[in-house]
Amino acid sequence: MSKILFRLRNIPDDEVEEVRELLTSHHIDYYETSAGNWGVSMPALWVRDEHEYQEAKKLLDNYQEARSIRVREEYARLKREGKNKTVLDSLKENPVLFIAYILIVLILLYLPFKLIMEITTL
Repeated sequence: MSKILFRLRNIPDDEVEEVRELLTSHHIDYYETSAGNWGVSMPALWVRDEHEYQEAKKLLDNYQEARSIRVREEYARLKREGKNKTVLDSLKENPVLFIAYILIVLILLYLPFKLIMEITTL
């Protein structure tokens, strides 16, 4: 019976590709499910054989530990060099989109208060 190994929702594409390569290189029989047309299903990687699941789980745990260390080191290096992305960088890259997001947040904060004020005046 198949077992879920790795959920793919909100996972970077490069990480998903690396996990696929890891499983393929170790000859682990797996398949992938998508989120479906409406995005409500569970995108994941599944291992077909329960006996291979334990091996795949160990490989995945080791990979994730190594990736975590690698990503932290990369972030620290970028931060030291002053190249890490900040909020100001996002504003500079796309000011119209940044301002649009701020306006949407302000509207979403304003509407409940306006509704409460209208209800209390009734």
